[in-house]
Order: sequence, then C-alpha cells, then structure tokens
Amino acid sequence: MTQNQNKLQAGDIAPNFSLPNEDGVELALQDLSNYIIVLYFYPKDNTSGCTTQAKEFSELLSEFDALNAIVIGISPDKIETHKKFIQTQNLGITLLSDVAKNVATQYHAYGKKMMYGKEVQGIIRSTFIIQNNRIIESFYNVKAKGHAKKILEFMQKRFKE
Repeated sequence: MTQNQNKLQAGDIAPNFSLPNEDGVELALQDLSNYIIVLYFYPKDNTSGCTTQAKEFSELLSEFDALNAIVIGISPDKIETHKKFIQTQNLGITLLSDVAKNVATQYHAYGKKMMYGKEVQGIIRSTFIIQNNRIIESFYNVKAKGHAKKILEFMQKRFKE
C-alpha cells in the first residue's frame, strides 16, 4: 500500500471528532454541519511557522466568514497553551486540543515526516476542507507561510456564488 492510499481525499467521509477548544468546551464535527470547515493540523503553539499560519488564517477570517466557513486549528498542545497562544498572538480562530493525537492519526496528519534531514514521528502540517461531513479537498505537507491565502483562493473558486 502506498503512502497516498492512506491519505484522505476529496469525496471521503470526514472522520468524526470531539475535542476541547481553548476554553475547554467540547467541539464536535457534527456541531459544525452548517458551515464549510477549514480544519488544519499544525505541530506546536508559539513556534514560528505555526504562529505565521495561525495569524494568516486570523487575518483572513472575514473573507472565510463571507464563504460561511469556520477555521479550526488542531495540535497536540493542551488547552491552556492554546488559550495563551490565542491571547499573545491575538488570534481569531478556534484551536482544538488533540493531546493523544487520535484525531490527527484519523486524518493521516500524524506519522513519519522528515525534519532537518531525519525521519521523525510528528504532526504533518495538513489542511482539510469539509462540507456536509465530506472531504472537499485535502492538502498534506503544506508550507505555513502563504497557506491560508491559498486555501481562501481555492475556496473562493470552488464556492463562488
């Protein structure tokens, strides 16, 4: 089986999840069925790439709102770390805590990756666009800088009125 066969693709059913947000409130996929969901997985709060990505998504929130989209970031960080990250970086997005990495594993966003020339286990920076519990598109191994804009442009083309 190749690596690609394990990845979620357009048309797949989105794995269900229920995780606590930065305020400790459980948020489940089924609670968001009225929205197009931009679900992105990132390695760690308050690191340079992850901060860039979160800030860029936050800066574009009004444009995502116009598409009836909600942006949610998931990392293995604890809710307290998420809360501090949101406050110190003035983020407008929701962050969910997947300490056990179960949801990241279901989305194939946790596994082997190359870091500084070595193979390690970790979060694979990935984004999923979900509508009606289906994957509309998946993006694996993305670069943090400029990614939010690429997702927005994809969605504007895909969901234009």
